[in-house]
Amino acid sequence: MRKLYFTTGSPFARAVRIVLDEKGLDYERAETASTPSVEERSQASATLQIPALVDGDLHLWDSAVIIDYLMKSYPNPAPRAGEAPFAERLIRSSHEWQDQLALATVQTLGASTTLISQMQWSGVRHADNAHLTRSAIRNQHVLDWCEAQIEADGGFMPGVVSAQDVLLACFCGFIDKRPLKLTWDDPARPKVRALVDRLHRRASFVANPVLWWEPGITGYTPDGTPIRAAANAS
Repeated sequence: MRKLYFTTGSPFARAVRIVLDEKGLDYERAETASTPSVEERSQASATLQIPALVDGDLHLWDSAVIIDYLMKSYPNPAPRAGEAPFAERLIRSSHEWQDQLALATVQTLGASTTLISQMQWSGVRHADNAHLTRSAIRNQHVLDWCEAQIEADGGFMPGVVSAQDVLLACFCGFIDKRPLKLTWDDPARPKVRALVDRLHRRASFVANPVLWWEPGITGYTPDGTPIRAAANAS
């Protein structure tokens, strides 16, 4: 049985869960609402990062590695009615460097955004820190580049939903749900807007919604309502 270690609010983990859903694969959820201790996290991955996937004797971490493995190892079920098929491969042999570059660029958007989020919860806002300000500016350049690469009325690959599409939509959804004073939406990016809207109506996205998180949230009810830690008695 597969087992996925993840933090609820992670957009990287959400992308992996969506790919598992697209593949029709069951898995055990090793889920935490907040960051566990170093000792606990080290049981999931040597890098202290999640998501991490255990599939039989294989133990993988890093969202791109996990997604690549799932796409290569398991066939796609028939597409749901009215939905575009999910891509067969993370990287097409005929467009290797184009697809590798799209993956790396979109992953940069996720890394910059989650860094800004983590620092904000520790009390450092991106407007007050030169490195974080540069990260916020980088995001806008990445999004402009994505707009130029996305196919008209589609995504990064024609005729299918790619993992790169999934990751981009997950990072944009994360920005929408965090009070980071960041934005991805812009009238000059209609193709990004259309892609994000379309994917968030897709069944795999609906089944794995963006969940709000802030310090003090310890879990969620089945309908997605945050459960907060009880205040210390005075």
